[in-house]
Order: sequence, then C-alpha cells, then structure tokens
Amino acid sequence: MLKAAIQDALNSAGNFGWILEPDAKRLLRAAGMRVPVFKVCQKVDKAVSWAKEIGYPVAAKVVSPNAMHKSEVKGVVVGIGDDDALGGAYKHFRRIEGFCGMLVEKMIAGVEVIIGAKIDYQFGPIILMGIGGTAVEIYQDAAIRMAPLTEKDVRSMVGSLKARALLEGYRGSEAVSMEALVETMLAFSDLVIALGERFESIDLNPVMCSAEDCIIADARIVLATT
Repeated sequence: MLKAAIQDALNSAGNFGWILEPDAKRLLRAAGMRVPVFKVCQKVDKAVSWAKEIGYPVAAKVVSPNAMHKSEVKGVVVGIGDDDALGGAYKHFRRIEGFCGMLVEKMIAGVEVIIGAKIDYQFGPIILMGIGGTAVEIYQDAAIRMAPLTEKDVRSMVGSLKARALLEGYRGSEAVSMEALVETMLAFSDLVIALGERFESIDLNPVMCSAEDCIIADARIVLATT
C-alpha cells in the first residue's frame, strides 16, 4: 500500500520538482501519520460549504505548483472564522500564479514541532526533530539522527532539546503524548527509508502535538533531481 502511495505522489508531482501539499498529506496518511481533515476546493462556494461542514475556524492555503513557499506569496491564512473571511482568502489566492485550488482544513491546536529529513551525501538519510513553527530558524532547537529510527532514538531526541519542557508540560500545560510523537516519528522514518534517494528534503512544520495526538498541519516534499 505504501509503495503504491509513493508512486501516486511521485506521479502527481509531474515536472514540478516537489509534491503539492494535498498529495504530500495523502502520502503521509498512507504511511500511518495523522493529518487534518481537508479538501481542495476550486470554487469559493465549495470552500464555504466544506468549512461549514467541518466547522470554523479553518485554515486555508493556496495550491499552486508555483508556490512551494506559500508564506512568501501570502498563500496561507489561519484562524478563518466566517464565510466572508474565507471568501477574501480565496479571492487573494486566485491571483497567485499557477492557482489550481484552495486547501481548506480544520485548525489544530498543540505544541508546534518540526520534523524533517534530507539525504546526506556521506551518511544517507538523516532525520530532524525539534521545536517548530514560524520561529524555527530563530530558536534552532533540534536534534538529528540517522535513519532508520528506533523508539530509543526518538526519546533521546526529545531529551536533547533545550525547550523539551514545552513537550513535557510547562507551567501547568499538559504534556504532549509521547506515545503519539514516537509513533509519528517511527512512521516518518519508515517513509524516509521507503522513499530512498527519490527525495531531496522533507519538511513537516508545524506538527501540532497535544496530549492526545500529533497531527501534521503543513508538509513539503522536495524531490531529488535526476
């Protein structure tokens, strides 16, 4: 099943050089990771109907092969609370080059974690995990291990983070589910191994971790050049 999902994702990328977020999330889901319930809508009325079905607030993102870094083209709007705001986001996204739809999904709460991977020319696939979100480059709080991972590796990665208290529970906040984080990391490791050298980098940021689960809110998979 995973092999077929990988091939579907690679086929969907065409000549873009990267896997669009909806296809990346379908692949992650097939690999055993959790993603928000989402739908790609080409028309604003479909987007509004879907948002009402899953319930506001929602997040909306542009789907375009020309917008790999969506934030650079203002292609992400979070916390949308009503039909008018969603319509406004759609109107803006329509003007982005290569627009082919708007991804609409339920907002997810939790501690923001980053999970990533790349192929090192010397060591092969390596996996990163750390404190994520928009300030990830400022904090630079992450741990790296070679793939494949074991449960011991994942727990060691968490223990090495300077801000691990955010995951363990800080000032009365609930600790995140370590079982869910371990399961997510091990499933991600399996996917990295299955992809082999067909990818250049994978960035899952943020992964929203709570006391119940870890859910991948955003995903980017860049393919290797041949």
